[in-house]
Amino acid sequence: MKAMYNLWYRYGTPPWVGPARTSLVELVSEGTLKPCRAIDLGCGEGDNAIFLARHGFDVTAVDFAPAAISKAKAKAAQAGVAVEFFVDDLTGLQHVAGQFGLLVDYGTFDDLSEPHRAAYIRNVVPLAEPGAKFLLWAFEWQLRPWERAVTGVLPFGNITLPPGYVESTFADHFDIQRIAGQSGLRGWPRGWAAYLMTRRID
Repeated sequence: MKAMYNLWYRYGTPPWVGPARTSLVELVSEGTLKPCRAIDLGCGEGDNAIFLARHGFDVTAVDFAPAAISKAKAKAAQAGVAVEFFVDDLTGLQHVAGQFGLLVDYGTFDDLSEPHRAAYIRNVVPLAEPGAKFLLWAFEWQLRPWERAVTGVLPFGNITLPPGYVESTFADHFDIQRIAGQSGLRGWPRGWAAYLMTRRID
């Protein structure tokens, strides 16, 4: 999977590459997300990380595809902002340390297989300081039988989360609010959701 993503970034432009995501822009613009130490989890070409850096955040960004990080560094340099980029794997972090006030994940967690999701939780949850915000965007719908058969042979591991999965998976660590989403869409993908989670203060 890593090799496939790296080739995609090196020789093409994946369809999710583009401006900073609408929900992130809105939350920063309205002051819900305030400047702090932030990490972009699976940053791709770095558009969300660059947006955050432009708005006063101290940003670290991680992706396991070296080609994505190379493009992200070039974009950040062109934008004139400082972002600390790392090639690293969210299921086995080696280079990221400390805690963050904001975590952002646009479409990484939902791609992972179940064992890799469990490893992601073990690695990512400790990055959230008490009271931290975690903005998680994912495809979300209940797979039909034929979709389950297709995802069983895809190299991604998965493509979507079933309704209720985020709540059941993250509830031990975060207070969870579903802030946006659509379901029952015609065509494919058939749904998505955005969650803003707050790390509990023990």
